Amino acid sequence: MRDRHRPREVAPESSTTEHGGMSVTEHVRVRFAPSPTGHLHIGGARTAVYNWAFARRHGGTFVLRIEDTDPERSTEENTQAILRAMEWLGLDHDEGPDVGGPYGPYRQTERAHLYADALERLKERGSVYPCFCTPEELERKREEARARGGFAGYDRTCRLIPQEEAQRRIESGEPHTWRLKVPLERGDVVFDDLVRGEMRFPISAIDDLIVVRSDGTPTYNFAVAVDDATMRITHVIRGDDHISNTPKQILIYEALGLEPPEFAHLSMIWGPDGKRLSKRHGATSVEAYREMGYLPVALLNYLALLGWSLDGETTVIDRDTLVANFSLERVSRNPAIFDAEKLEWLNGVYIRQMSAEEFVERMVPVLVEAGLLRAEEVAARREWLLALAPLVSERIKRLDEIVAMVRFLFEDVAIDDRAREAVLAKPGAATALAAAREALSGVASWDAPSIEAALRPLPERLGMKPKAVFQALRVAVTGTTVSPPLFESLELLGRERSLARIEAAQPLAAE
Repeated sequence: MRDRHRPREVAPESSTTEHGGMSVTEHVRVRFAPSPTGHLHIGGARTAVYNWAFARRHGGTFVLRIEDTDPERSTEENTQAILRAMEWLGLDHDEGPDVGGPYGPYRQTERAHLYADALERLKERGSVYPCFCTPEELERKREEARARGGFAGYDRTCRLIPQEEAQRRIESGEPHTWRLKVPLERGDVVFDDLVRGEMRFPISAIDDLIVVRSDGTPTYNFAVAVDDATMRITHVIRGDDHISNTPKQILIYEALGLEPPEFAHLSMIWGPDGKRLSKRHGATSVEAYREMGYLPVALLNYLALLGWSLDGETTVIDRDTLVANFSLERVSRNPAIFDAEKLEWLNGVYIRQMSAEEFVERMVPVLVEAGLLRAEEVAARREWLLALAPLVSERIKRLDEIVAMVRFLFEDVAIDDRAREAVLAKPGAATALAAAREALSGVASWDAPSIEAALRPLPERLGMKPKAVFQALRVAVTGTTVSPPLFESLELLGRERSLARIEAAQPLAAE
């Protein structure tokens, strides 16, 4: 029997090999098919990551398909936002609406001719029939079925209409849909889910689903099945909210005379409260995390761990390691819990791994956007920025924390009220500031080691605790109790501004 995880495909044009006594093709083709009704959600991004990693792991093709058949909610703006989010995460696709490919178009709204062709094929095979029941009649039938406690699906009234009569009613212009003629004599619909194992659905519980609406547009399941077939998708990796769609799509495949792809259904992502991840749990879009200062490599790493693990222990996993080791066998059936604190911690790990040069490349746009630095200043201040980089990167977990930490180096800042009450209001603060200013005035070389040498003896000389002396100095210079290291901060701030700030803070300090 064929290994159910072994990649297989219908394309390219039909080079096949034998495996386990069955004909198996050689090239994996997977797809990510978002609807542009909003920005890329964390759940969708996780699905994209798994499809991308699976394709790259097996040397396959990663297809991006835009399912934009909801005209009221689908927008080009959202499509572009999805493309930007995927590019930012580094999820490069091989085929899609922006790069083209041999099996396009890659937007559902541009594929109407393919759905029409598929419908004609179903008609020729006798696998569909026209349904003339009105929405009101269908609702009445459902209510009656529910009242009886029986099958609430379509009662197949129109399935019994003779072909000649049906054709006459169509030609007369009577509104109608097209329904799939579910083969009632067929056994249960069974498929081997690559994550969950065998899934079984009784044929008696499957409705004669509508494949084409009365206005000629395809329904979701029909469009998806046709798209996956014509794009030669070999593995459908998606959320488990699509499990109920799978038997319907398998029946559509069979009705078209085609072999269904493999299916793998991923468990939902829950918030810490055990409920499906939503806006009530905080940010849910990739774009929001980008704006909050998360690194793409950190978010990619974290998304990969939402249901998959390398060995049950390793947390920091780079792109190459993910691609080299990703497998559906290690995808959990249990819901993944989204832990914002763990993501923030992981982001901090990646920030601390950056070289000074890499961090400056990340820091400069943040400073420019905040108005603290002009783009034309960057080259002249590069050495200064390189000196600042490690002082900041060791103390933040997100890039959006940079501005608050370094603002004092770029502009005059008011002393925070809480810092003044907690530090400068303590007895001896004024004495500490006066002594510090005097000691610093005599420093010959304004660098961190010389500054430290001048200030270290002060606590003992003043009979004060080191924390009291240095926190008073920190608040005077930075305006807050949290900053990069004090001596390095003084060096970067410069002699004149440092001494001026200490002097300005003295009247605010308690004797």
